[in-house]
Amino acid sequence: MKLPELKIGQHVAKIPIIQGGMAIRLSTARLAAAVAEAGGIGLIAASGMAFDELRHEIRLARSLTKGIIGINIMVAAREFARYVDTAIDEGIDLVVAGAGFSRDVFPMGKKSGTPIVPIVSSVKAAKISEKLGAAAIIVEGKEAGGHLGTDESLHALLPDIKKSVAIPVIGAGGIISGRDIAEVMKLGADGVQMGTRFAASVESNAAPALKEFYLKAKPEDVVLIKSPVGLPGRAIKNPFAKKILECTVDGPDKCVACLKHCEKNFCIISALIRAQQGDVDTGLVFTGEYIHKIDEILPVKEIFTRLLREVEEIN
Repeated sequence: MKLPELKIGQHVAKIPIIQGGMAIRLSTARLAAAVAEAGGIGLIAASGMAFDELRHEIRLARSLTKGIIGINIMVAAREFARYVDTAIDEGIDLVVAGAGFSRDVFPMGKKSGTPIVPIVSSVKAAKISEKLGAAAIIVEGKEAGGHLGTDESLHALLPDIKKSVAIPVIGAGGIISGRDIAEVMKLGADGVQMGTRFAASVESNAAPALKEFYLKAKPEDVVLIKSPVGLPGRAIKNPFAKKILECTVDGPDKCVACLKHCEKNFCIISALIRAQQGDVDTGLVFTGEYIHKIDEILPVKEIFTRLLREVEEIN
């Protein structure tokens, strides 16, 4: 099997793989640039960053590659529009918006000529996105890591959504191997988004202790927690996740009002930062459903080489 190119707006990726935007600070310039340099689309996760920090990361990524660089930002973020404005001002190639749905982002993209790519999990949201001017959509199934918008699998969602729109459709959730990519492409996807596989890469900005924690995860360790965002989130069970599940976790000591709506069962920004920095006991470790299939931390270039070889071996 040979993979096609992926065209989103005016940008053409030689390899139809988008690296998922993983916050906080897992997906920074180094990872995004490595993916873009390999022929895919690299995303910087803007959520939780300071605006000057985001500008720095975009400029750094630009200095490392001439490939396609985008941002991923949570619609649930209180400063969502400002993050998008900041990235557009820096000449970002595209904006991926998840953890909610925003109609306001489409005029921003249209004005600047920046492709807007929402993450959706239903035919209705896909059709609305296309009508509002989305350049492409990412269809995310329940197998994904982080915030989830559905309890249906990607394989159940994608065919109907693909039939409902004319714009490119990218499949996401549970894609780890070349065989996974091939299966999703055969369902009609124009490309795939992969997060967890790149979280466990050399260029990922996760602390060494977090990367080692990924490799130890077993299928039974993956759980769904209730996020303050108001959505379920897929994470690895550790002492902190256990407290969330048991409703014994402490609420935030102080609130910086980073979300439009927060249930305040805990501070998600602080919890994700602790994990990124290597605290795998009191941090929140988001992950995809099939983290247990990853047994090596590899450079992005080697990940691409293996994925493409696996795809080519499939009839």
